[in-house]
Amino acid sequence: MIVMAADAEPLEILLHLPLLCEDKNVPYVFVRSKTALGRACGVARSVMACAILSNEGSQLKPQITIMHQEIEKLLV
Repeated sequence: MIVMAADAEPLEILLHLPLLCEDKNVPYVFVRSKTALGRACGVARSVMACAILSNEGSQLKPQITIMHQEIEKLLV
């Protein structure tokens, strides 16, 4: 799953990612703030994009699966 910041400057840096995600059947979503995305990633800096990965033994697997399903609902 790919998460991208909608306020990335210049936004063109990220614009190839949705096409690549669709080609590879990887869910993606835009969030409003690169600052908030950085905080969610646990860093003090702004983050323009991140990937969320999980393995079968991950304690976060159920939450990631739910998030993946919710993002899939958004894609039309």
